Amino acid sequence: MTYTSFASIDELQAALAEYAYIADRALTTAIFLALKLNKPLLLEGEAGVGKTEIAKTLARMQGRELIRLQCYEGLDVNTTIYEWNYARQMLQIRLLEAQGAAQNTAAHQSIFGPEFLIKRPLLQAIEARGDQPPILLIDELDRADEEFEAFLLELLSDWQISIPEIGTIRAETPPTVIITSNRTREVHDALKRRCLFYWVDYPTLDKEIQIVKARVPGASERLARQVVLVVQELRRMDLYKLPGVAETLDWVTALVALDQTELTPQAVEDTLGAILKYQDDIAQVRGQRLNELLKRASVGVP
Repeated sequence: MTYTSFASIDELQAALAEYAYIADRALTTAIFLALKLNKPLLLEGEAGVGKTEIAKTLARMQGRELIRLQCYEGLDVNTTIYEWNYARQMLQIRLLEAQGAAQNTAAHQSIFGPEFLIKRPLLQAIEARGDQPPILLIDELDRADEEFEAFLLELLSDWQISIPEIGTIRAETPPTVIITSNRTREVHDALKRRCLFYWVDYPTLDKEIQIVKARVPGASERLARQVVLVVQELRRMDLYKLPGVAETLDWVTALVALDQTELTPQAVEDTLGAILKYQDDIAQVRGQRLNELLKRASVGVP
């Protein structure tokens, strides 16, 4: 059985909405083209605006495996492609020695067989077989070193990996690749040329309210609107870390868990840690500033 495909942008947008991902037409078009052309999609934007969630939602929608590579400084072959299971190899060598076959060429080759290979995300994505290629999420590429980015160029071009002891492994059907970056550094132009690109911005007021309703259906209409209005005001302030959509959803979820149906000064004071993650930001918002925010957010709320 093949995975679900989409005949049009409108069909994809409606499917995303059914899975509680609210995407505007421009973003949906970028996703549609990435699927149709099987080109990597590079998503840049501030942390918490929903970049990673796109890959997760696509995997659920299409019934495909999601393979995630979380990037960080110092990524290497052992953590991204493969490494040998040295403990198992040593046990096999001792077994061969006990059998008097340790010097046998075939025995030597056997300890570098596929059964001793620990497959990391990139190799898992290439080796996938069948009519349902996985979705490969390369998350927060900007955190990785430029050396890893250079290796990724070759991989995205040829979709093959060479393992000296085994040979070259090629992808029968390349995975759908979603790459995210929070832009803590610039991604190299050579990699961008191999990808479709989309900048995921903070949502508009109406769109963010839609997102809250889709993701936290237990929230009252009044609470959802008040929270989004306050968050939009916070994003206009000079904070160390502006709240993303992820923080908006965390905040609404926390308030619903406290049985709140509307924002009150006390409720906001008690739950600021769900929306702001730095003490300096919390200190800046508390007190008189908080009351002003709530007053501005209450304008236009039924």
